[in-house]
Amino acid sequence: MPPRSTPTVSNLDDDDYPAYTMGRAAEMIGTTPAFLRALGEHRLIAPLRSDGGHRRYSRYQLRIAARARELVDQGTPIEAACRIIILEDQLEEAQRINNELRHQNPTTP
Repeated sequence: MPPRSTPTVSNLDDDDYPAYTMGRAAEMIGTTPAFLRALGEHRLIAPLRSDGGHRRYSRYQLRIAARARELVDQGTPIEAACRIIILEDQLEEAQRINNELRHQNPTTP
């Protein structure tokens, strides 16, 4: 009997691999599928689609969705929560680039 096709180990370790269905993703972060759809509508996360058209989420996307849920649970409107997370991500990226540039040219203050 030929071996069953299984995901490679690299897929299991990949934070961007779309491993979770919408129902499982919602369950994992303690929310509803409607909340995940709303995050997609506000362009915070864009889940990949399976061949059948079903949304699939990665661990990275689940972390972002969990952060959005925290903000919404604290009373932040979903639109504002999405914008906050986008700005946090942009700030983190700018800081990373700034650190790289400092290491490339350590004589600059």
